[in-house]
Amino acid sequence: MTIALTAFKALSFDCYGTLIDWEAGIAAVLEPWARERGLDVTGERLLSVYSEHEAAVERETPFRLYPEVLAEAFRRTGAALGRPVGDAWADRLGRSVPDWPAFPDSAEALARLAERYRLIIVSNVHRDGFAGSNQRLRGDFAAIITAEDVGGYKPGDRHFRALDTALPGLGVDRGQLLHVAQSLFHDHVPAKREGLPSVWINRRHDRPGWGATPEPGEEFTYDLEFASMAAFADAVEEAFTAGAR
Repeated sequence: MTIALTAFKALSFDCYGTLIDWEAGIAAVLEPWARERGLDVTGERLLSVYSEHEAAVERETPFRLYPEVLAEAFRRTGAALGRPVGDAWADRLGRSVPDWPAFPDSAEALARLAERYRLIIVSNVHRDGFAGSNQRLRGDFAAIITAEDVGGYKPGDRHFRALDTALPGLGVDRGQLLHVAQSLFHDHVPAKREGLPSVWINRRHDRPGWGATPEPGEEFTYDLEFASMAAFADAVEEAFTAGAR
C-alpha cells in the first residue's frame, strides 16, 4: 500500500463506471438498436465504437448537456457502423441516464465510507441525471460537481477547479483529498496532472478491452487498485481499525 487511507478526510468520486454501471445502461439501448438494424456486432464492439464518439462530442462541444452528448455520440456511432440512428433512438439514449443501474455494491460501500470521509461527486453528467442516479446510490454527498455546473467534461480541468473552490467550505485541505474512479482516461489522467492521489476501481478487471471508456492517451497513475467498491470499503475499514489499535 503506497498511501495511508487514514490520512484523508474526503473522497471525490467519478460516478458513471465507478458507482453506476454506465456500460450496462448504454448497452441496454445500443444492443437492441443494433439488432433492429441488422448489425452483426458484439456488445463490446458497440461500446468501443461509441466510447470514442462520446469523448469527441464532449471535447468539441463542452457546454452541451449530457443527454445531448449521448444522443449525438449515438448518431456518430451509427454513421461509423453504416447504420443511421433516428431521432427516437438517439433521444432514448439521451433520456436513459436515470435508468442506468447501480453496481450492486455501490450503495452499501458509500454508506460505509461516509462514516470515515466527506464524499464528493465529480461527474460528467447533468444535474437531473445524477439526481436520478442518486435515488439508487442513496449517497450522502457533501458536494456534487457535474459537467452542467462547470460547462465542461473530464478529462478537462474544470471539474477540478470547481473541486478546489469547494474544498475550503467543507473544511478539507487539498492534501486530505483522495480521488476514486474507474476511468483511467477521464479521471486518472487528470488526477495525475492535478497531483491528486487516486484509487482505481477496476470494474473491468475480469474483461479485456476498454469498454465504453477510451484508452488513455496521456500518462496516468493511481496509488491503489481494487476490483470493486466493496473491496475498497473493506480496505478502508481495515486501515482505520488497525490505526485504532
